[in-house]
Amino acid sequence: MARNPLKIAVIGGGSSYTPELVEGVIQRFEELPVEELVLVDIEEGRHKLEIVGALARRMVEKAGKPIRVKLTMDRRSAIQGADFVLTQLRVGLLDARAKDEAIPLKHGFIGQETTGAGGFAKALRTIPVILDICRDIEELAPDAFLINFTNPAGMVTEAALKYSNVRTIGLCNLPIGTRKQIARLFGVDAEAVDLEWTGINHLNWVTRIAVEGRDVTDELLRRAAGSAGLTMKNIPDLGWDAELLRSIGALPCSYHRYYYMKEEMLKKQLQELQESGTRAEVVKKVEAELFELYKDPELAVKPPQLEQRGGAYYSEAAVNLISSIRNNRKDIQTVNVRNGGAIRCLPDDASIEVNCVIDAAGAHPVPPSTPVTPQIRGLLQVVKAYEELTVEAAVHGDRDAALQALTIHPLVGSAEAARKLLDELLEAHAAYLPRFRVREEGRT
Repeated sequence: MARNPLKIAVIGGGSSYTPELVEGVIQRFEELPVEELVLVDIEEGRHKLEIVGALARRMVEKAGKPIRVKLTMDRRSAIQGADFVLTQLRVGLLDARAKDEAIPLKHGFIGQETTGAGGFAKALRTIPVILDICRDIEELAPDAFLINFTNPAGMVTEAALKYSNVRTIGLCNLPIGTRKQIARLFGVDAEAVDLEWTGINHLNWVTRIAVEGRDVTDELLRRAAGSAGLTMKNIPDLGWDAELLRSIGALPCSYHRYYYMKEEMLKKQLQELQESGTRAEVVKKVEAELFELYKDPELAVKPPQLEQRGGAYYSEAAVNLISSIRNNRKDIQTVNVRNGGAIRCLPDDASIEVNCVIDAAGAHPVPPSTPVTPQIRGLLQVVKAYEELTVEAAVHGDRDAALQALTIHPLVGSAEAARKLLDELLEAHAAYLPRFRVREEGRT
């Protein structure tokens, strides 16, 4: 494969996560000869972009790599001729996230950034923006890959796959994080651990675990019961019940706690709300501290405090994926892609999160070798139906689809409650939901 220099555009470049990515690009420069790294943001994020951009330039200079870091508010110029476009944006910033978390809690439901009513609201705001970006890519960089890290990653990826011609792959740090957690549990290197994933983003199960080539699935399920550390930093570590794991026959991901331990998680969230506010408010404080660190003109490396953001291994996952595409590696990574029959109980055009072969053409799903059992299939199909409806609602401003999405979601499950939640969420985020305004006006 030709070794032409690469252009990578990062939309949401002012994110506190960006130093993670810059570190990864620097470390893998020999296999990824990035010539131009363009960080782009919106006007509201200019201040953060300038701080992060300055740190990125210091990191590159310290490493002695010939990478040109550019900062811009012009998304189209950033995308023009890019080989890879990375999206890590937050429509409405952390203030919108705070509403996503607080409003469901007010009504007695889980308030979480990507799961349930909070994830629903974020999807409505985010999907139209992602599709606008896709239209720019189709025009200005038709051969580029869109690597989406923006949550809710599964729904955002599904929308891009259904409503654009852009080569889109969704990325989450949960699979790589889980692999490292299991490696620590068994006292081996992560490379010795092989996992088979079945499901969708933030609702997937590890259905087979091998360590150094030996199937340890049953052993892992026994050891995982009550073990600390098998969760993401942003999800309370309540442990797993031994009987629950045995009855499932697979390891649920961290986000399953919101479904399998709904009452306990809601109680925990309400307690945290009283003590420290929503998770968004906690993140605001962490980010403020990070950006103070980033301002230090002597700082030229990623600070260790960044791991508190819950985005550990982001750069490793992102750079692994880009490198495997660039170098046609044909290795296995866990990403979000079009189903295409890999999970037979889900629609072909649905976004799923499974092991994929990564080559120069993109990501190709590997059908799981283990059956999709009823205890997995039941929850999986319901949540996927919710996701399908949410995507349609976001794309078309369809209130009916939005109402049904919330009604059938297991963390809501009530038509009347869904109606009240929907009304309040649409009002709270009206500035970011013009499609719904147009739709409602058209009905009157």
